[in-house]
Amino acid sequence: MATVTLSQFRQEQSTWLAHAQREPVTITSRGATARAVVISPELFSRAMEALENQQDIKDAAAARMETGRISHADVSRGLGL
Repeated sequence: MATVTLSQFRQEQSTWLAHAQREPVTITSRGATARAVVISPELFSRAMEALENQQDIKDAAAARMETGRISHADVSRGLGL
């Protein structure tokens, strides 16, 4: 991950935005304090999808705990089999 100061980023925005298409760019200010991270739209989409998948997994696990187990016979009966 590349790191750049806020001043450097302002002076060379197009360069750093192009760099962010390959890897995240951390923007710092006042020494080493990270103020922002610039990432590509593709990486952002993948990260959001991964977070949504994790939430879906947690929600499914919670739903399984709420309903308990359903027997094969009950499922078959519910499906009219």
